[in-house]
Amino acid sequence: MAQPRRMVVLRAIVEDYIRSQEPIGSAALTKKHDLGVSSATIRNDMASLEEEGYLIQPHTSSGRIPTEKGYRYFVDRLSTVVPLSDAQRKGIAAFLSGSVSLQDTLQRAARLLSHITGQVAVVASPSPAKAKVLRVQIVPVSSTLLLIVVITDAGNVAQHTLALSPQPTDITLADVGSVVNGACLGLTFAQAAERVRSLKSSRRESVALLEGLAQVFEAMGDNERSSELYMAGASHLAHRRDIADMAPLFDALEEQIVLMKLMSALSEDTDAYGVGVAIGSETHTPELLHASVVTSGYGNSLASRAEPAESDAGHEDGGGSALGGAVHANMAQTGMAGEPRITDDADAEPGKMDDGDSVTMPSLDGGSGGSGESSGPVAFVGSIGPTHMDYAATIAAVRAVARYLTRAISSYDDGDGN
Repeated sequence: MAQPRRMVVLRAIVEDYIRSQEPIGSAALTKKHDLGVSSATIRNDMASLEEEGYLIQPHTSSGRIPTEKGYRYFVDRLSTVVPLSDAQRKGIAAFLSGSVSLQDTLQRAARLLSHITGQVAVVASPSPAKAKVLRVQIVPVSSTLLLIVVITDAGNVAQHTLALSPQPTDITLADVGSVVNGACLGLTFAQAAERVRSLKSSRRESVALLEGLAQVFEAMGDNERSSELYMAGASHLAHRRDIADMAPLFDALEEQIVLMKLMSALSEDTDAYGVGVAIGSETHTPELLHASVVTSGYGNSLASRAEPAESDAGHEDGGGSALGGAVHANMAQTGMAGEPRITDDADAEPGKMDDGDSVTMPSLDGGSGGSGESSGPVAFVGSIGPTHMDYAATIAAVRAVARYLTRAISSYDDGDGN
């Protein structure tokens, strides 16, 4: 179904403003876009869009700029996004593959995403509450003290001591350890605690040990704040022309708990293959009123089996996006060894997904809820920038880094990580 002409005009204005960050006039719009109508007709359309709240006119003598509502309309109908070149894919893989630990991988991912987008990048470490139990070890360290070691699917190793007197025999510890490993494989800490308690009725001789293990699992799962945020790119804000609008963002970056909750919720409020986008007031964070947040979860089971296709065929939904300035990577060295240098490539074809998948990008105020498998992402990766950010390029970069982090998590699960 064809879009009303004024909405085609709106999309053109958003695209041009993202490029120039200057108010867009009807004459310039008619010159740059083949809209098939006169400049006077475009002016009438722009006036209608302003009345409907999609545009504002900063000064009576200037052109128009998009409002938050205008950006939301644009993002919701952004059917295709900028592709990642083969060089960029290889650059991301090479840069992240040099990591020596999970923490190093997350730090590198933040630096890389910031470098690609020119914006603030935020990467969260896997949340203990969302991690799944892979292996449990019960290690006696004294006559009354046990060390409980749990390896999770997120690549983490959690440790907790358990005081128990009298201490069970080695045979009992081995037996209970075997049973607990079989019963708790693939469960969250909360689920594992519940499952272990259910074993007490059939193993009365080990009630104290099982209850202690259940309490250890609960303590590990409740340790939500142990997730760390790795950030990079705040210095990019200091060089923006709209630094006055972006200044409050520095305060938001200091409130890591607020960012954690916002971006975690946003990464889950989308389908398993998509990204979440919150614009301005949708973040419910005053310091982010002039900013947008693009976030994707990583480490979830659906994402882990969604391998990017090499085809760059896009999808159209009645116009698609003509957003230009596609990011393109060549492999020249920069200050970070092995990291791709990103340049603006005017010849790069915009409007294509890097893996051929369509994208659903809901806001926090009622986007499409994710269904599919119950296993959600274990953490998130995201980019924070001005509301006039290049949404297509940012979405592609966030998606790509999230996929590579999912593979990195998988490699640690398989014992390949350090």
